[in-house]
Amino acid sequence: MSVRTLPLLFLNLGGEMLYILDQRLRAQNIPGAKARRVLNDIISTMFNRKFMEELFKPQELYSKKALRTVYDRLAHASIMRLNQASMDKLYDLMTMALKYQVLLCPRPKDVLLVTFNHLDAIKGFIQDSPALLHLVDETFRQLLEIYGGLPAGEFHLIRQTLLTFFQDLHIRVSIFLKDRVQNSNGRFVLPVSGPVPWGIEVPGLIRMFNTKGEEVKRVKFQHSGNYIAAPKEGSFELYGDRVLKLGTNMYSVNRPVETHMSGPSNNLASQTQQSIAPPNPLAKEELNFLARLMGGMEIKKPSGPEPGFQLNLFTTDEEEEQAALSRPEELSYEVVNIQATQDQQRNKELARIMGEFEITDQPKWSASKGDDLLAMMDEL
Repeated sequence: MSVRTLPLLFLNLGGEMLYILDQRLRAQNIPGAKARRVLNDIISTMFNRKFMEELFKPQELYSKKALRTVYDRLAHASIMRLNQASMDKLYDLMTMALKYQVLLCPRPKDVLLVTFNHLDAIKGFIQDSPALLHLVDETFRQLLEIYGGLPAGEFHLIRQTLLTFFQDLHIRVSIFLKDRVQNSNGRFVLPVSGPVPWGIEVPGLIRMFNTKGEEVKRVKFQHSGNYIAAPKEGSFELYGDRVLKLGTNMYSVNRPVETHMSGPSNNLASQTQQSIAPPNPLAKEELNFLARLMGGMEIKKPSGPEPGFQLNLFTTDEEEEQAALSRPEELSYEVVNIQATQDQQRNKELARIMGEFEITDQPKWSASKGDDLLAMMDEL
């Protein structure tokens, strides 16, 4: 497992979240100024300097539950609110989109190009905010500094770590189904045509060499694919043509997007077993991880008379209610309970962070004190 995977996972999932929220804000005809405020607040929180410093520290990848909690908090960093069913759908769309992108990367190193595509698009959301553009450019430079000189083997390990994280996630997404890149069982279809990775020759020729390394024979063979040479390598600079389209905004044109759980399968059974298994011994470590990350987040509390609003990721309220009722319990993202009262007494730093979670300026949306830290974050 690579200790350099977390920043790439977080930034790419965050980019997908912003794509989806932007599409839903437009679909629900949210006023432009309010929609821009929502995206700006989330981006400001996401690229906070202290948060980025913590994120870029070498560390192992944590569980889906821990990361889901971070995105739940991030999605509620503005006046917008999502209920549980919409948050579930948002996270499902984010994870399946990134899984597809990682699977189809021509080279492991191209995961970095996918990240750059997301950051390029994020900069498009904040063209009128020089301060936020500067924060995103700083993150660009950190990525170039840390990942620019990594060997190919390290990128293989990063890609493998990402694929392990997404293993057993087979949620069907309407866009992928309509484009025939996903089967009805939720598994993706890998193409057998198109450009080959940069620096790789088109299949169809076998070269044979003698013991001196001299080429002595060539044999051509037929293959069933329709491959072409890559036109050029994508740019790994701050500005440039990425060439690769993976990671760009597939919601730029309004299209209804639905998610569906796959039918009963072995992976559901394994997830059910996981949900009733004894508490994860890493729970405390994951809580400390969340505390560090949340401590770095600078959440802007809504000010002024502008009220909060509810964003629905479903076409109608009825669909949202039905999704909440029909979602399998084993696919919920419940987290390990940790008693808040005890933690406040034992851990002053955690208590300080918990105190920052309450939003007092919006009585309609503010959370009551829960029994545990993670439940409290879900209520925000």
